[in-house]
Amino acid sequence: MKTLRRITLRVNGTAYTGEAEPRKTLADFIREDCGLTGTHLGCEHGVCGACTILMDGQTVRSCLMFAVQAEGAEMTTVEGLADGDRLHPIQQAYWDHHALQCGFCTPGFLMTTVEFLNDNPQPTEREIREALAGNLCRCTGYQNIVTAVAAAAHTLAAATGALRETGAAVPVSRATGVAAGPRKTRATRAAPHRARQTGKPSKRRSGPKR
Repeated sequence: MKTLRRITLRVNGTAYTGEAEPRKTLADFIREDCGLTGTHLGCEHGVCGACTILMDGQTVRSCLMFAVQAEGAEMTTVEGLADGDRLHPIQQAYWDHHALQCGFCTPGFLMTTVEFLNDNPQPTEREIREALAGNLCRCTGYQNIVTAVAAAAHTLAAATGALRETGAAVPVSRATGVAAGPRKTRATRAAPHRARQTGKPSKRRSGPKR
């Protein structure tokens, strides 16, 4: 006989209540009980990054956590990024620079990028590549994703007047040949840039061995 536990999770500002076995993963609860299927499951071993979400401002692999562990936390999934029909500047940058093909890995990349740019709003190209090392894509070759993150960083920094004059990766629009312009956005909370493999914070996180 299954043992069910009643749990309530806050996702994208909304409370979701359901009954789940203690062994049910957070990813499955988000998809099946909350109906938020933008969080994808790939390897289910915490390697590919497709299931990445934000928990209290930090990225976590939702396939490696139990739903019961997330009670009391504030979570954000890819569905929580846009403001109605208006894309988040990071989503817009991915769209503008064609940083996706099949799109399966894209939600995880987006959530990783949100946390990374909160933590490092003016990254170099090398820093961007290091930040994305924990998310795997089998379609794009990564270059357009790197370009999109640089574009988003430039847009967000320009909007807040924080763009530094040297060192930052400044994107160039493929269509116009000029740097991306500012876009208004609301600031979000800063946090480290790699997803936690468990529910406990980690001081230093690095990408998987290649």
